[in-house]
Amino acid sequence: MGNGKHQRVWLAAVGTATPSFQADQLVAADFFVHYFAPRLTPRALAVMRKFLAHPSIRQRHFAFDSPQCLVGEDPDQRVERVTRWAVELSAQAAAEALRQAGLSPREVSTLVVNTCTGYLCPGLSSYLLERLGLPRESRAYDLVGGGCGGAVPNLELAAAGLQAAGEGAALCVAVEICSATFQMGNDLSLILSNTLFGDGAAAAVLSTRPGGLELVAFSSRHRPEDREAIRYVHRQGELHNQLSRALPEIVREPVAAAVYGVLKTQGLTVADISHWALHSGGERVISALGRELGLPAAKLAATRDTLARYGNMSSPSALFTLRQFLDQGLEPGAWVLLASFGAGLSAHALLLRSS
Repeated sequence: MGNGKHQRVWLAAVGTATPSFQADQLVAADFFVHYFAPRLTPRALAVMRKFLAHPSIRQRHFAFDSPQCLVGEDPDQRVERVTRWAVELSAQAAAEALRQAGLSPREVSTLVVNTCTGYLCPGLSSYLLERLGLPRESRAYDLVGGGCGGAVPNLELAAAGLQAAGEGAALCVAVEICSATFQMGNDLSLILSNTLFGDGAAAAVLSTRPGGLELVAFSSRHRPEDREAIRYVHRQGELHNQLSRALPEIVREPVAAAVYGVLKTQGLTVADISHWALHSGGERVISALGRELGLPAAKLAATRDTLARYGNMSSPSALFTLRQFLDQGLEPGAWVLLASFGAGLSAHALLLRSS
């Protein structure tokens, strides 16, 4: 993207938003045991307690006023909750990103929204166009099915739109209400999901105006043969998360391939990257990727901090980590790598450079 053949695009700002309700892992454990212990086997209870006691996550944020809704929430109530909170959190994150970028909503020509935790028709883009007061002639896209990896393809689509237009600004929103896919059962996938995922939204502003982080190159790798390792499945009309226990090993090769692919475009190595914003998919996943890429603990600290403070928020997570680097300030010319992965199985990498 930055090779002179196309319009150059910069990431000007990242805004984030989380619900006000938050709970540490011990509070979550007490709640789950109180309301759901009768339907769980002793082994499932023990596993749940073990996961919730792990120090990698301190707290998570949830899109509800009270966790009581998880006890008897019907599908219609879940759709209402997804709609309410996804719009609210997306609007908060987007408004913050636009403010940081010094842009008004009227300057946005492209809107891309990705989510995987609830289906709406029309999509969230329709609600945000109205809520934020974006131009009615804006290009608006809704991406679904990307799972935890959705933010990087979102940025790629928006950047391509700006390159085609030759000017303007794009708003990219990743929002997930993971709590709206809550299911409790003895399946290890459900136990793990209930101890890992949180809710949140992140928005990035892309611009053809120089400043911030230049989007240099993208790379993706797809492994459809591993589709069953990480996905949602429908059971009785509701989403159930399905996660393989072997996921940390399964994702290592495609994520590394995407990373090496994007580095190769600029003749770079892992050692040339100053800042790494990996998807905070869980401690075992982060550790596996660190080993595969040969990253020292210091390069994974920001990703682990996102996991500790928010849990796994699915697609917004990597942007939360990127926001840390922007807030801290980046030295001119520093290379930054953003990587996400999820349903598909798909892995995506974006190489950025500080201006």
